[in-house]
Amino acid sequence: MDHMERRTGVAQREDATATEPVETFEDLFAREHQRLFRALYLIVGNSQEAEELMQDAFLKVLERWDHVQKPAGYVYRTALNATRSRFRRLTLAAKRSLTPAQPEDPFAAADLRDEIVRALRTLPERQRAALVLLDLLDYRSEDAAEMLGVTAATARSLASHARASLKLSLEERHVE
Repeated sequence: MDHMERRTGVAQREDATATEPVETFEDLFAREHQRLFRALYLIVGNSQEAEELMQDAFLKVLERWDHVQKPAGYVYRTALNATRSRFRRLTLAAKRSLTPAQPEDPFAAADLRDEIVRALRTLPERQRAALVLLDLLDYRSEDAAEMLGVTAATARSLASHARASLKLSLEERHVE
């Protein structure tokens, strides 16, 4: 850490100009870790999994810190990609291990205590991620779109479809 970094607490990236301060990894972590954890928890429904996914995403950002242009977007994109991979692996494992006659796992249902979290889990993954980013974490559609790797209009559309499905799902649960 040079004299300028110690004095301002702001590091300079190699590609940044001398007058263009760039945040440090510690600044990024302090600003984003709670929001990312909450988003991942709402997507995966398990605090340990969310914590693990969050830590892995921040580790990947730290490993590539000198090359990442938009660290906040990169950490969210990395976490969401890891979530998708994990869901795909779990789905394949479930298909291999379950037969049609077996009942649903009661432990999976026990993990989902809150009605909103249960309803969120019924949404398709991309819709759930868009809804969490736009409505629950209050990201602008442009920022959410960058994190999801889609256009802003697609992010808004995904969230809109998620809201409609969520409303229907919650209404059905209250009728039963």
